[in-house]
Amino acid sequence: MPSKLDRLVFQVEAVLFASGKPMSVKELTAALGLDDFRPVQRAVRTLEQTYAHRQSALEVRRVGDRYALQLQEGFVPSVHAVTPVEMAPRTLKALTLIAYHQPILQSVLVRMIGDIAYEEVQHLRGLGLVHTEPKGSTLELATTRRFAEYFGIASSRPEEIRRYLEQKLGVAPAPLPAAPEDAPVGTAAADATPASGEPPEGDVATPNEARASVLAEPPNSSSPP
Repeated sequence: MPSKLDRLVFQVEAVLFASGKPMSVKELTAALGLDDFRPVQRAVRTLEQTYAHRQSALEVRRVGDRYALQLQEGFVPSVHAVTPVEMAPRTLKALTLIAYHQPILQSVLVRMIGDIAYEEVQHLRGLGLVHTEPKGSTLELATTRRFAEYFGIASSRPEEIRRYLEQKLGVAPAPLPAAPEDAPVGTAAADATPASGEPPEGDVATPNEARASVLAEPPNSSSPP
């Protein structure tokens, strides 16, 4: 790392680590109490390059215009045993939408539930329930085998998961939110949207409650959590 940027680079690393969610350069600049975003932007790029050349289980990944300090995909299964699967209603809502519409672009999920999608995707990825793949300037989202096992679904194939959710939730086919003309083009998502309704209210769902909630309450794709 360039010596004059060392402290700022470490400060950026500390903020990304503590936040646990993707942050933009503007948000990082504000969090550090700075007025000029340009040194922060350089620090982020330095940190990104440093992790790319460092032997580490962590990586700095760019997600749209945000950056996240996260586990590399290959190490996510290693933390399953020590990662509790407890989910707030908004997390269940994001997970249900991903499961039903997969593969779905993160940019589409953002249009469905708002910017909170960035944080929820990171959380679900850390739980090993969602897999992400870079797709242009966004990410493509899909559930993992662990999702199917956790919720007791016999198959991890998207069409089987969708059919299972339709039977449980009674959803009706409907188009996803229209993509802006300048949005990156990804693989097609499912052409169905769950019926209206909200996940149960409450701070945190226990594992058993999560299983019941995600398969018993249809998400509302038209309003933010």
